Amino acid sequence: MPPTDFGLDELASYRQELTIPPDFDEFWRRTLAEARSHGGAVKAERVTEQYALRTVEVDDVRFPGWNGEPVAAWLLRPRGVAGPLPVVVTYIGYCGGRGLPTEHLFWSAAGYAQLVVDSRGQGRDTPDRGEGDGTQWVEGFMTRGIDFPENYYYRRLITDCVRAVDAVAQLPGLDADRILLTGGSQGGGLALAVAGLTGDRVSAVMPDVPFLCHYRQAAQTALEGPYQEIVKYLRWHSQHRVQQTFDTLDYFDGVNFASRATAPALFSVGLMDPVCPPRTVYAAFNHYAGEDRTMTVWPFADHSGGCGANPPAQLAWLHERGLTPNGAA
Repeated sequence: MPPTDFGLDELASYRQELTIPPDFDEFWRRTLAEARSHGGAVKAERVTEQYALRTVEVDDVRFPGWNGEPVAAWLLRPRGVAGPLPVVVTYIGYCGGRGLPTEHLFWSAAGYAQLVVDSRGQGRDTPDRGEGDGTQWVEGFMTRGIDFPENYYYRRLITDCVRAVDAVAQLPGLDADRILLTGGSQGGGLALAVAGLTGDRVSAVMPDVPFLCHYRQAAQTALEGPYQEIVKYLRWHSQHRVQQTFDTLDYFDGVNFASRATAPALFSVGLMDPVCPPRTVYAAFNHYAGEDRTMTVWPFADHSGGCGANPPAQLAWLHERGLTPNGAA
């Protein structure tokens, strides 16, 4: 497969014009304030013995998300290590959920706590009740409620992800002053959104081949994957909903969130990625507001990015910044 986008020099200088709605900040302030107004306690149940793990403690967590609805998560920590520990909040790729705790052992093996957040409607443990708006949509999640920002699916999911950061302060053994965000594909886009919405509450963000960025370009150039759902929707509805659709998506574009995020950031991109074209990743990277930003380039990678090589690269990057279990930035 050949490279799917610009060359590196063009990507490094690519800065499209931002399309940020005038009420973008107020929309998200109001959304998060409404979610927090429902209150609700964070609950954690120790389930380590169910998985026969000897070096890791596992809690099955429920925290209040959108509309106060419970969101599932796993909390993993190295056994016998005194806290408080820096916590890696992990968001999941498209159509995936938190899975089993045995799928998420890297960060606890490296001495960190990890909070693995389920994706409503995508994972099996967090249902999405939706808003009952009656919007027509194609398969998947990309066009659910897309007629209006208030009804869009990702308003609910991003709110859940921000509330996961809120939940850290109520969970045992975690350092709320050292919150690290990560995720691949959709998880990377969600990490960017949360970084843009939580400001200096986050110490670092590591979006891996991030999805949910630069929708206008992605819909025109992605050869595979979920952006095609938007294409099918617009093909079905012809021309009369194109502008309205992208006006909605502007409230959820990772590029717009990146323009408000300031925590140290480690991005990654695959130059042969047909799902998240490199230009969409660089759009977020080049508009990222923080001065400390790094791009890991995988020249021959598709949407799998660096595969197993990426977590060690992230770990080394965190250590360079003093974000270790035994140190502080």
